[in-house]
Amino acid sequence: MPQPTDFQTILPLTILIVWACALLLVDLLIPKERKWITAFLAAAGLAVTLSFTIAQLGRSSTGFSGMVVQDGFSTFLNALQLVCGLFSIAIAYGYVKRMGLERGEYYTLLLFSVTGMMLMAQAADLIVVFLALELLSIPLYVLAAFNRMQSASDEAGLKYFLLGAFSTGFVVYGIALVFGATGTTNLASILASTPTSSVLLTIGAALILVGFAFKVAAVPFHMWTPDVYQGAPTSVTGFMAAGAKIAGFSALLRVFSTAFPALAVDMTDILWGLSALTMIGGNLLAISQSDIKRMLAYSSIAHAGYILMAFVPYGNADVAPVAIASGLFYLVAYAVSNFGAWGIVIALEKSEGKGLAISDYAGLGRKYPVLAAAMTVFMLSLIGFPPTLGLVGKFYLFRSVMAGGFLWLAIIGVVTSLISAYYYLRVVVTMYMHEGEPSVTSEFWLDFTWGLSALATVVLSFMPQALFVMASSALLK
Repeated sequence: MPQPTDFQTILPLTILIVWACALLLVDLLIPKERKWITAFLAAAGLAVTLSFTIAQLGRSSTGFSGMVVQDGFSTFLNALQLVCGLFSIAIAYGYVKRMGLERGEYYTLLLFSVTGMMLMAQAADLIVVFLALELLSIPLYVLAAFNRMQSASDEAGLKYFLLGAFSTGFVVYGIALVFGATGTTNLASILASTPTSSVLLTIGAALILVGFAFKVAAVPFHMWTPDVYQGAPTSVTGFMAAGAKIAGFSALLRVFSTAFPALAVDMTDILWGLSALTMIGGNLLAISQSDIKRMLAYSSIAHAGYILMAFVPYGNADVAPVAIASGLFYLVAYAVSNFGAWGIVIALEKSEGKGLAISDYAGLGRKYPVLAAAMTVFMLSLIGFPPTLGLVGKFYLFRSVMAGGFLWLAIIGVVTSLISAYYYLRVVVTMYMHEGEPSVTSEFWLDFTWGLSALATVVLSFMPQALFVMASSALLK
């Protein structure tokens, strides 16, 4: 029988999933011309869930026979996911109306996906990890194909679905091998077990890593990313770029740090290579892009490589806490800059799908100086240039990797950051140095999102210690 602590452990999760189911029914009663009510109710659900999540700060509990946990790690990441959900609704509110996509199920699907992302952070059993992975992915497949009148959106949804299902097969097969080697799927029990075959366990862990590498768009499992990001509605792309990446890394960190620390010696070289390849591949491929969505897609791949740096020394008990805290800090820095940048992309995008070429940003600095200044802040943050939160995040990452003895990986991170300056600054140069007559759509919630993101990117860079302390308190026990 379920115990009271079971429901306390998943209380915010339960609130959001019930809210999403209720919203699905309530939306049927809302007239087509008043779908803003659905957006408001969806945002209210996220806000209520966020308040209950914050109320859990400092508490820890285990529920459903150890299959889900609530601790500092899950609370930190769940709060971040909920904020990402609120930002996603803010940038989508005017966009879906402008693009003729204003249907209530958009917001309901977004809530279901956020629920899956939250469950990923709380999963303490490989079966729950799989369920959470599907709960976050299936709504995203639908959202990627939400613009049914555009063949590019249909193609994006189909590609994401087929390759997502294929990668999920790796996760399931890996779970089966781990169960075969240990007789359990519980993360803590896997750590305590004596495996019947260490080879079987290693192969299982490697297959699970492949599945997560797809979710975070790590090279060589990244090929879906530019096509899906370009074809999907831009508000969905912004949500995927941050939310799916945070969820993938939350599961990756918990599973490997909790269940497979003994495999660190076998996995370190693999993770090192995965991180290096992702940083190099993402940044080099971004150079030749002329479409802003494809450029930011390859940028997202590159940043997955930077975040993977924090995971390389996970088996070193002395370095792992600082490395994981650095990874969590960087996830926040990336999410803030990401939503700001995608918000400005939405502001310039036209209803017919135009306005997405980098050349369309010509003259933005003269005609819309505030908007151009905000975009400059986001580009500098993604490079890791002062005074931005991205610089502080990369400093923490490089410091933790060097502390773990991976000097060459840190050097690759620095060099690829310098390479990234070329394509990020190309946007800045286009805005300020080229002549043009850009047209911008001004919407309150969209302007609020990129404005708040720009302010946070700069202000938090002057007081990063408080955020790093929060990330440090979110360590896995």
